[in-house]
Amino acid sequence: MMNTPVYFISHGGVSPVTILGMPNIMYEPEHPAYKELQKIGREITSKVRPKGVVVFSAHWQPSNDALEVNTAENVDVVYDFYGFPGHYYKEKYPNRGSKELALKILDMLHQSGIKAGGVTRGLDHGVWASFKCAFNPDENPLDAPIVQVSLPDTEDPRDFVKLGVAVSRLRSENIVIICTGMAVHNLRDLRFAMQSPEPLPYTKTFDEALKVAVEVEPASREQSMAGLMQRPDLRKAHPTLEHLLPIYVGAGAAGADQGKRLWTMQEGSMSWAQYRFGEASG
Repeated sequence: MMNTPVYFISHGGVSPVTILGMPNIMYEPEHPAYKELQKIGREITSKVRPKGVVVFSAHWQPSNDALEVNTAENVDVVYDFYGFPGHYYKEKYPNRGSKELALKILDMLHQSGIKAGGVTRGLDHGVWASFKCAFNPDENPLDAPIVQVSLPDTEDPRDFVKLGVAVSRLRSENIVIICTGMAVHNLRDLRFAMQSPEPLPYTKTFDEALKVAVEVEPASREQSMAGLMQRPDLRKAHPTLEHLLPIYVGAGAAGADQGKRLWTMQEGSMSWAQYRFGEASG
């Protein structure tokens, strides 16, 4: 059996247009990013057909020295945002977990010298908001358990690559790894940026630099991606790094598989770039 591909999806957010001016693709099926997430979702359900999904989201980064793995079998959603219109807090995403898979992940992390423990929690919006687009329960349901793993509480990309390497063996067991974040993510500039038809300069430059770094030959990829941390536009494209770092988990899990940007759209102070490492057979 071939290894499953690894995905990095730019998930957008749940920001209401009336507050920030940012398109909310969960409610905008005509937005190009919604359609691209649909394509990725259909590729996974029709070609990859995984028996499980392991997901890493920008929105779960506990402030401690141990990672957390969701061991819940019955998984709800987490409303990890505040002050939004009431209908946001009525959103649901039907899914199930797998304690068996979660315990296997914990064992892999421990074998790699990574501190980790099991918890029970719901999926955060970095997962459910994007999965509602990619795996619409009515149109393209994901018939596989989802286990979410937290991110390290650091900004050192080596920790994220190590995490990806630690779980990479799951790919040979028909488990797909999905990392969610944003290729460029600057909420501070969003209101200003959405007033212009052109993306901000750093959105263009960093989005293209990320593509170059990811698409180099795999043997040079870790060094190439580490170089992004030295770019002068880094802290403009990502004032905080939590939306960028999940792609380093994906790169670590990918091993010798080639990275490829599937699509991008630069919009204001955001980039919706979607990536895949490896190929989707089937």
